[in-house]
Amino acid sequence: MVPKVREKKSRAPFGRVGLIVLAVATVIVAAASLAVGRFSIDIGLLASTLAHAPDAVFALVSGGDLTSEELVVFKMRLPRIIGALLVGGALGMAGAAFQGMFRNPMVSPDLLGASAGAGFGAACAMLAAAPVAVISGSAFVGGLIAVFLTYLISIAVGKGPSNVIVLVLAGVVIKAMFEALISVTKYVADPYSQLPGITFFLMGGLSSLTWSDIGMLCVPVLVCGIVLYGLRWRINILSLDDDESRALGVEAGRIRVVVIVCATLMTAVSVAVTGIIGWVGLVIPHFMRMLFGPDSRRLLPASFLGGAFYLVLMDNIARGLFPMEIPIGILTALIGAPVFVTLLIKYKGGWK
Repeated sequence: MVPKVREKKSRAPFGRVGLIVLAVATVIVAAASLAVGRFSIDIGLLASTLAHAPDAVFALVSGGDLTSEELVVFKMRLPRIIGALLVGGALGMAGAAFQGMFRNPMVSPDLLGASAGAGFGAACAMLAAAPVAVISGSAFVGGLIAVFLTYLISIAVGKGPSNVIVLVLAGVVIKAMFEALISVTKYVADPYSQLPGITFFLMGGLSSLTWSDIGMLCVPVLVCGIVLYGLRWRINILSLDDDESRALGVEAGRIRVVVIVCATLMTAVSVAVTGIIGWVGLVIPHFMRMLFGPDSRRLLPASFLGGAFYLVLMDNIARGLFPMEIPIGILTALIGAPVFVTLLIKYKGGWK
Protein backbone atom coordinates (compact mmCIF):
# COMPACT_ATOMS: atom_id res chain seq x y z
CA MET A 1 0.00 0.00 0.00
CA VAL A 2 2.82 2.44 0.79
CA PRO A 3 4.35 2.42 -2.73
CA LYS A 4 0.93 3.15 -4.23
CA VAL A 5 0.41 6.15 -1.98
CA ARG A 6 3.83 7.52 -2.88
CA GLU A 7 3.12 7.01 -6.57
CA LYS A 8 -0.12 9.03 -6.34
CA LYS A 9 1.67 11.84 -4.53
CA SER A 10 4.34 12.04 -7.21
CA ARG A 11 1.72 12.26 -9.90
CA ALA A 12 -0.15 15.03 -8.09
CA PRO A 13 2.40 17.60 -6.85
CA PHE A 14 -0.35 20.09 -5.95
CA GLY A 15 -3.27 19.49 -3.62
CA ARG A 16 -5.72 21.74 -1.79
CA VAL A 17 -3.13 24.48 -1.36
CA GLY A 18 -2.59 24.43 -5.11
CA LEU A 19 -6.32 24.85 -5.68
CA ILE A 20 -6.37 27.85 -3.35
CA VAL A 21 -3.40 29.40 -5.15
CA LEU A 22 -5.08 28.82 -8.51
CA ALA A 23 -8.32 30.40 -7.26
CA VAL A 24 -6.47 33.46 -5.93
CA ALA A 25 -4.54 33.80 -9.21
CA THR A 26 -7.81 33.64 -11.16
CA VAL A 27 -9.35 36.39 -9.01
CA ILE A 28 -6.24 38.56 -9.42
CA VAL A 29 -6.20 38.17 -13.19
CA ALA A 30 -9.91 38.90 -13.40
CA ALA A 31 -9.54 42.04 -11.27
CA ALA A 32 -6.53 43.24 -13.25
CA SER A 33 -8.49 42.70 -16.48
CA LEU A 34 -10.80 45.56 -15.50
CA ALA A 35 -7.94 47.96 -16.21
CA VAL A 36 -6.79 46.32 -19.46
CA GLY A 37 -7.96 47.47 -22.86
CA ARG A 38 -7.77 50.31 -25.35
CA PHE A 39 -9.26 52.59 -22.72
CA SER A 40 -6.75 51.92 -19.97
CA ILE A 41 -7.70 52.78 -16.40
CA ASP A 42 -5.19 53.71 -13.72
CA ILE A 43 -5.13 51.40 -10.71
CA GLY A 44 -6.03 54.20 -8.32
CA LEU A 45 -8.89 55.36 -10.51
CA LEU A 46 -10.07 51.76 -10.87
CA ALA A 47 -10.09 51.32 -7.08
CA SER A 48 -12.08 54.55 -6.70
CA THR A 49 -14.55 53.41 -9.37
CA LEU A 50 -15.05 50.05 -7.67
CA ALA A 51 -15.53 51.78 -4.32
CA HIS A 52 -18.59 53.51 -5.80
CA ALA A 53 -19.95 50.25 -7.26
CA PRO A 54 -23.40 50.41 -5.54
CA ASP A 55 -24.11 53.88 -6.93
CA ALA A 56 -22.85 52.88 -10.39
CA VAL A 57 -24.97 49.72 -10.44
CA PHE A 58 -28.06 51.69 -9.41
CA ALA A 59 -27.41 54.25 -12.15
CA LEU A 60 -26.85 51.46 -14.67
CA VAL A 61 -30.14 49.78 -13.78
CA SER A 62 -32.18 52.98 -13.59
CA GLY A 63 -30.66 54.55 -16.68
CA GLY A 64 -28.85 57.30 -14.78
CA ASP A 65 -25.64 59.07 -15.72
CA LEU A 66 -22.32 57.23 -15.45
CA THR A 67 -18.78 58.46 -15.73
CA SER A 68 -16.70 57.12 -18.60
CA GLU A 69 -14.77 54.85 -16.22
CA GLU A 70 -17.96 53.48 -14.66
CA LEU A 71 -19.44 52.87 -18.10
CA VAL A 72 -16.37 50.94 -19.23
CA VAL A 73 -15.99 48.93 -16.02
CA PHE A 74 -19.58 48.03 -15.15
CA LYS A 75 -21.28 47.91 -18.54
CA MET A 76 -18.54 46.66 -20.86
CA ARG A 77 -15.71 44.91 -19.06
CA LEU A 78 -17.28 43.37 -15.96
CA PRO A 79 -19.90 41.25 -17.81
CA ARG A 80 -17.22 40.26 -20.31
CA ILE A 81 -14.82 39.12 -17.58
CA ILE A 82 -17.53 37.26 -15.64
CA GLY A 83 -18.61 35.61 -18.89
CA ALA A 84 -15.04 34.55 -19.60
CA LEU A 85 -14.78 33.05 -16.11
CA LEU A 86 -18.03 31.10 -16.49
CA VAL A 87 -17.43 29.92 -20.08
CA GLY A 88 -13.79 29.00 -19.48
CA GLY A 89 -14.69 27.17 -16.29
CA ALA A 90 -17.59 25.37 -17.94
CA LEU A 91 -15.53 24.18 -20.90
CA GLY A 92 -12.62 23.14 -18.68
CA MET A 93 -14.81 21.18 -16.26
CA ALA A 94 -16.87 19.58 -19.05
CA GLY A 95 -13.67 18.51 -20.79
CA ALA A 96 -12.28 16.98 -17.60
CA ALA A 97 -15.52 15.08 -16.99
CA PHE A 98 -15.61 13.75 -20.56
CA GLN A 99 -11.94 12.77 -20.46
CA GLY A 100 -12.47 10.87 -17.24
CA MET A 101 -15.61 9.18 -18.54
CA PHE A 102 -14.06 8.15 -21.87
CA ARG A 103 -10.66 7.39 -20.29
CA ASN A 104 -8.82 9.46 -22.88
CA PRO A 105 -7.13 12.89 -22.57
CA MET A 106 -7.76 13.58 -26.27
CA VAL A 107 -11.49 14.06 -25.63
CA SER A 108 -13.02 17.55 -25.68
CA PRO A 109 -16.52 18.82 -24.75
CA ASP A 110 -17.61 18.93 -28.41
CA LEU A 111 -16.92 15.22 -28.91
CA LEU A 112 -20.63 14.36 -29.06
CA GLY A 113 -21.48 17.20 -31.46
CA ALA A 114 -22.71 19.87 -29.03
CA SER A 115 -20.63 22.71 -30.50
CA ALA A 116 -21.43 21.82 -34.11
CA GLY A 117 -25.14 21.52 -33.33
CA ALA A 118 -25.12 24.85 -31.52
CA GLY A 119 -23.32 26.49 -34.42
CA PHE A 120 -25.92 25.18 -36.87
CA GLY A 121 -28.77 26.37 -34.66
CA ALA A 122 -27.29 29.86 -34.48
CA ALA A 123 -26.61 29.93 -38.22
CA CYS A 124 -30.24 29.00 -38.99
CA ALA A 125 -31.48 31.78 -36.71
CA MET A 126 -29.18 34.27 -38.43
CA LEU A 127 -30.51 33.21 -41.83
CA ALA A 128 -33.99 34.03 -40.53
CA ALA A 129 -32.78 37.44 -39.32
CA ALA A 130 -33.82 36.57 -35.77
CA PRO A 131 -32.98 38.80 -32.79
CA VAL A 132 -29.98 38.07 -30.60
CA ALA A 133 -31.99 36.28 -27.90
CA VAL A 134 -33.48 33.91 -30.47
CA ILE A 135 -30.04 33.23 -31.94
CA SER A 136 -28.67 32.26 -28.52
CA GLY A 137 -31.72 30.10 -27.82
CA SER A 138 -31.44 28.37 -31.20
CA ALA A 139 -27.78 27.66 -30.58
CA PHE A 140 -28.56 26.15 -27.19
CA VAL A 141 -31.34 23.96 -28.59
CA GLY A 142 -29.17 22.92 -31.54
CA GLY A 143 -26.43 21.69 -29.21
CA LEU A 144 -28.91 19.64 -27.19
CA ILE A 145 -30.43 18.13 -30.35
CA ALA A 146 -27.02 17.08 -31.65
CA VAL A 147 -26.12 15.24 -28.45
CA PHE A 148 -29.59 13.69 -28.27
CA LEU A 149 -29.14 12.32 -31.80
CA THR A 150 -25.76 10.91 -30.76
CA TYR A 151 -27.41 9.23 -27.79
CA LEU A 152 -30.17 7.75 -29.98
CA ILE A 153 -27.63 6.33 -32.42
CA SER A 154 -25.65 4.76 -29.59
CA ILE A 155 -28.84 3.10 -28.32
CA ALA A 156 -29.80 1.85 -31.78
CA VAL A 157 -26.33 0.45 -32.53
CA GLY A 158 -25.08 -0.76 -29.17
CA LYS A 159 -25.93 -0.51 -25.50
CA GLY A 160 -26.31 3.24 -25.31
CA PRO A 161 -23.81 5.03 -23.05
CA SER A 162 -22.51 1.69 -21.78
CA ASN A 163 -20.78 1.17 -25.13
CA VAL A 164 -18.23 3.97 -25.09
CA ILE A 165 -16.78 3.22 -28.53
CA VAL A 166 -20.19 3.33 -30.22
CA LEU A 167 -20.99 6.57 -28.38
CA VAL A 168 -17.80 8.20 -29.60
CA LEU A 169 -18.31 7.03 -33.20
CA ALA A 170 -21.89 8.30 -33.13
CA GLY A 171 -20.64 11.65 -31.87
CA VAL A 172 -18.11 11.86 -34.70
CA VAL A 173 -20.85 11.17 -37.26
CA ILE A 174 -23.28 13.73 -35.80
CA LYS A 175 -20.55 16.34 -35.50
CA ALA A 176 -19.54 15.86 -39.14
CA MET A 177 -23.18 16.07 -40.24
CA PHE A 178 -23.84 19.34 -38.43
CA GLU A 179 -20.57 20.81 -39.67
CA ALA A 180 -21.73 20.01 -43.20
CA LEU A 181 -25.07 21.68 -42.46
CA ILE A 182 -23.20 24.76 -41.22
CA SER A 183 -21.36 24.84 -44.54
CA VAL A 184 -24.73 24.74 -46.32
CA THR A 185 -26.01 27.71 -44.31
CA LYS A 186 -22.85 29.66 -45.10
CA TYR A 187 -23.23 28.81 -48.78
CA VAL A 188 -26.83 30.06 -49.02
CA ALA A 189 -26.34 33.06 -46.71
CA ASP A 190 -26.23 36.57 -48.13
CA PRO A 191 -22.50 37.38 -48.48
CA TYR A 192 -22.97 40.96 -47.31
CA SER A 193 -25.58 40.91 -44.53
CA GLN A 194 -25.63 37.34 -43.15
CA LEU A 195 -22.37 35.53 -43.90
CA PRO A 196 -20.10 37.85 -41.84
CA GLY A 197 -22.25 37.36 -38.74
CA ILE A 198 -22.29 33.57 -39.12
CA THR A 199 -18.53 33.46 -39.68
CA PHE A 200 -17.83 35.71 -36.70
CA PHE A 201 -20.06 33.62 -34.44
CA LEU A 202 -18.30 30.42 -35.45
CA MET A 203 -14.93 31.94 -34.56
CA GLY A 204 -16.09 32.67 -31.01
CA GLY A 205 -15.81 35.90 -29.09
CA LEU A 206 -16.65 37.71 -25.87
CA SER A 207 -17.02 41.24 -27.21
CA SER A 208 -20.82 41.27 -27.30
CA LEU A 209 -21.51 39.84 -23.83
CA THR A 210 -24.13 41.66 -21.77
CA TRP A 211 -25.57 41.21 -18.30
CA SER A 212 -28.50 39.27 -19.78
CA ASP A 213 -26.00 36.80 -21.24
CA ILE A 214 -24.45 36.40 -17.79
CA GLY A 215 -27.89 35.59 -16.43
CA MET A 216 -28.31 32.94 -19.11
CA LEU A 217 -24.91 31.43 -18.26
CA CYS A 218 -25.05 31.38 -14.47
CA VAL A 219 -27.75 28.83 -13.73
CA PRO A 220 -26.76 26.00 -16.15
CA VAL A 221 -23.02 26.39 -15.55
CA LEU A 222 -23.17 26.58 -11.75
CA VAL A 223 -25.88 23.94 -11.29
CA CYS A 224 -24.26 21.44 -13.67
CA GLY A 225 -20.84 22.17 -12.19
CA ILE A 226 -22.14 21.39 -8.71
CA VAL A 227 -23.72 18.15 -9.96
CA LEU A 228 -20.48 17.05 -11.64
CA TYR A 229 -18.50 17.83 -8.52
CA GLY A 230 -21.00 15.85 -6.49
CA LEU A 231 -20.31 12.88 -8.77
CA ARG A 232 -16.54 13.30 -8.55
CA TRP A 233 -15.75 9.93 -6.95
CA ARG A 234 -18.20 8.15 -9.26
CA ILE A 235 -16.44 9.69 -12.27
CA ASN A 236 -13.24 8.14 -10.88
CA ILE A 237 -14.97 4.74 -10.92
CA LEU A 238 -15.94 5.23 -14.58
CA SER A 239 -12.27 4.70 -15.42
CA LEU A 240 -12.83 1.04 -14.47
CA ASP A 241 -14.67 -1.57 -16.51
CA ASP A 242 -18.45 -1.68 -16.16
CA ASP A 243 -18.29 -5.02 -14.32
CA GLU A 244 -15.86 -3.63 -11.78
CA SER A 245 -17.97 -0.48 -11.38
CA ARG A 246 -21.07 -2.60 -10.80
CA ALA A 247 -19.22 -4.64 -8.21
CA LEU A 248 -18.52 -1.39 -6.34
CA GLY A 249 -22.23 -0.55 -6.38
CA VAL A 250 -22.11 2.04 -9.17
CA GLU A 251 -24.24 1.76 -12.31
CA ALA A 252 -21.82 3.13 -14.90
CA GLY A 253 -24.45 3.61 -17.61
CA ARG A 254 -26.61 5.91 -15.49
CA ILE A 255 -23.63 7.93 -14.30
CA ARG A 256 -22.51 8.41 -17.91
CA VAL A 257 -25.94 9.74 -18.82
CA VAL A 258 -25.80 12.30 -15.99
CA VAL A 259 -22.25 13.32 -16.94
CA ILE A 260 -23.21 13.66 -20.60
CA VAL A 261 -26.28 15.76 -19.77
CA CYS A 262 -24.41 18.11 -17.44
CA ALA A 263 -21.35 18.51 -19.69
CA THR A 264 -23.60 19.03 -22.71
CA LEU A 265 -25.67 21.72 -20.99
CA MET A 266 -22.50 23.55 -19.93
CA THR A 267 -21.03 23.34 -23.44
CA ALA A 268 -24.24 24.23 -25.27
CA VAL A 269 -25.00 27.31 -23.17
CA SER A 270 -21.38 28.47 -23.54
CA VAL A 271 -21.51 28.17 -27.32
CA ALA A 272 -24.93 29.84 -27.39
CA VAL A 273 -23.55 32.93 -25.65
CA THR A 274 -19.99 33.23 -26.98
CA GLY A 275 -19.87 31.17 -30.15
CA ILE A 276 -17.52 28.25 -30.68
CA ILE A 277 -14.37 28.58 -28.55
CA GLY A 278 -12.37 25.43 -29.09
CA TRP A 279 -9.44 23.72 -27.40
CA VAL A 280 -10.15 25.00 -23.87
CA GLY A 281 -11.86 21.78 -22.83
CA LEU A 282 -9.03 19.75 -24.38
CA VAL A 283 -5.89 21.56 -23.24
CA ILE A 284 -6.79 22.80 -19.75
CA PRO A 285 -7.88 19.44 -18.23
CA HIS A 286 -4.66 17.86 -19.49
CA PHE A 287 -2.48 20.51 -17.82
CA MET A 288 -4.51 20.32 -14.65
CA ARG A 289 -4.11 16.54 -14.67
CA MET A 290 -0.33 16.98 -14.77
CA LEU A 291 -0.47 19.42 -11.85
CA PHE A 292 -3.20 17.89 -9.67
CA GLY A 293 -3.35 14.27 -10.81
CA PRO A 294 -6.22 12.28 -12.33
CA ASP A 295 -8.39 12.19 -9.19
CA SER A 296 -11.65 13.97 -10.10
CA ARG A 297 -11.96 15.30 -6.56
CA ARG A 298 -9.16 17.72 -7.41
CA LEU A 299 -9.19 17.60 -11.21
CA LEU A 300 -12.75 18.91 -11.69
CA PRO A 301 -12.41 22.10 -9.60
CA ALA A 302 -8.88 22.62 -10.91
CA SER A 303 -10.12 22.37 -14.50
CA PHE A 304 -12.91 24.87 -13.76
CA LEU A 305 -10.47 27.36 -12.25
CA GLY A 306 -7.82 26.70 -14.89
CA GLY A 307 -10.30 27.17 -17.72
CA ALA A 308 -11.56 30.41 -16.17
CA PHE A 309 -8.00 31.72 -15.69
CA TYR A 310 -6.99 30.73 -19.22
CA LEU A 311 -9.96 32.28 -21.01
CA VAL A 312 -9.68 35.58 -19.12
CA LEU A 313 -6.00 35.70 -20.01
CA MET A 314 -6.70 34.94 -23.68
CA ASP A 315 -9.41 37.60 -23.73
CA ASN A 316 -6.94 40.18 -22.42
CA ILE A 317 -4.57 39.28 -25.23
CA ALA A 318 -7.35 39.34 -27.82
CA ARG A 319 -8.54 42.84 -26.90
CA GLY A 320 -5.31 44.45 -25.74
CA LEU A 321 -2.35 43.09 -27.70
CA PHE A 322 -3.44 43.81 -31.28
CA PRO A 323 -4.62 47.05 -32.93
CA MET A 324 -7.93 45.37 -33.76
CA GLU A 325 -9.63 42.86 -31.48
CA ILE A 326 -9.47 39.34 -32.86
CA PRO A 327 -11.92 36.53 -32.06
CA ILE A 328 -10.75 34.64 -29.02
CA GLY A 329 -11.43 31.30 -30.73
CA ILE A 330 -8.49 32.01 -33.04
CA LEU A 331 -6.09 32.44 -30.12
CA THR A 332 -7.25 29.30 -28.33
CA ALA A 333 -6.85 27.32 -31.56
CA LEU A 334 -3.36 28.70 -32.24
CA ILE A 335 -2.26 27.58 -28.78
CA GLY A 336 -4.32 24.39 -28.63
CA ALA A 337 -3.18 22.92 -31.96
CA PRO A 338 0.52 22.51 -31.06
CA VAL A 339 -0.46 21.25 -27.61
CA PHE A 340 -2.69 18.63 -29.23
CA VAL A 341 0.23 17.46 -31.38
CA THR A 342 2.32 17.19 -28.23
CA LEU A 343 -0.39 15.07 -26.63
CA LEU A 344 -0.46 12.74 -29.63
CA ILE A 345 3.30 12.29 -29.51
CA LYS A 346 3.37 11.76 -25.75
CA TYR A 347 0.42 9.38 -25.41
CA LYS A 348 0.63 7.70 -28.84
CA GLY A 349 -3.14 8.07 -29.21
CA GLY A 350 -3.88 6.41 -25.86
CA TRP A 351 -3.88 7.18 -22.16
CA LYS A 352 -1.25 5.40 -20.15
